[in-house]
Amino acid sequence: MKILHTADLHLGRQFNGLSLDDDQADVLNQIVEAIHRHCPDVLLIAGDVFDRAAPPASAVRQFNAFLSRVAKETEAAVIIISGNHDSADRIEAMSIMPDRNRAMIRGAIAVDEHPFVLHDAHGPVAFSGLPFSYEYAARECFGDETLFSPEDVLKSQVAAARKHVPADTRWVVIAHAFVTGARSSESERPLARVGGIETVSAEIFEGACYVALGHIHRPQIVGAQHIRYSGSPLAFGFDEADHDKSMCLVDLDGAGNVTVDQIAFRPTRKVRVLTGRHAELVAAERSGDLIKVVLTDETPVIEAMKRLRDVFPYACQLTYHRDERSPVGKSFIASQTSAIEPITLVGEFVEQVRTTPITQVERAIVANALHEIGSEEQAA
Repeated sequence: MKILHTADLHLGRQFNGLSLDDDQADVLNQIVEAIHRHCPDVLLIAGDVFDRAAPPASAVRQFNAFLSRVAKETEAAVIIISGNHDSADRIEAMSIMPDRNRAMIRGAIAVDEHPFVLHDAHGPVAFSGLPFSYEYAARECFGDETLFSPEDVLKSQVAAARKHVPADTRWVVIAHAFVTGARSSESERPLARVGGIETVSAEIFEGACYVALGHIHRPQIVGAQHIRYSGSPLAFGFDEADHDKSMCLVDLDGAGNVTVDQIAFRPTRKVRVLTGRHAELVAAERSGDLIKVVLTDETPVIEAMKRLRDVFPYACQLTYHRDERSPVGKSFIASQTSAIEPITLVGEFVEQVRTTPITQVERAIVANALHEIGSEEQAA
């Protein structure tokens, strides 16, 4: 069975205030082209279809048009799950695919995870689409107040799915998570509440023939050869300038073994970091790429960005090399910052005042309160 795996479309996103609508339209076209060319049995989108819970109408229309093309022009089934950027209700309510035998669209977490089953010459393949959920929603869904972390939530989801997969059936899991050992980027929003541990163990997926992951924007294998992030189709930050973006074409054989080929995306505009003297850069060849400029001039240049945009109209960030912190300094600062989490400080304070440690229930209450504070600060 052939599977095309992608994720993290983030439709409606901007890059440093610049619209990515045309770039994302081209990416969706490339996915349809890949389906035409390689004829996969199923397309998997492992979360973060949209960049925010209330995406702009243009992004919704763009995605609906894409699904309509997949439905009308190809024979591929489609499986979509919500990610942490999505509204679970919005994803759940999608009904563009007219043939429900060709689609599984999962937005909200469920206590019973029934698989979507496809057949090939070797028999059935069960697909479990596990939408992203925060702990508070999972506790309500499963009636389990001991779910305090993303790993707890995903363990419950996988267990709810595994019991519905028939014996000797090949099993594919689609999830949106931060698996331990994955290399992240700056543009990914944390999955855990403030002060929580967001990583999950690859061992959670034991028994699956292939695990199609979303959330991390860098394409990579994590934990085992059959556990993969397809990565995002576009770079969403300058730290992703060196990422080769791709989608995964997975061939699942009758024994449950997989071979994976990466199909490269061809971005309309590349994301690049240019370093040099201002006079050299303004004499360079004109480019429509998304550019960060690092000037090596010893003194500030008057109207530097204005003049650079005559050559690079989508230059959107400018710094001076002398002001750039060294990687060592950044790593040290990051390690010092991450060493003392807010929830840890609260726990230590409580224990000092009353001489007994903070309980798990109290820890969850504090984590939720810290998350609400963080959300309000982001919205401000």
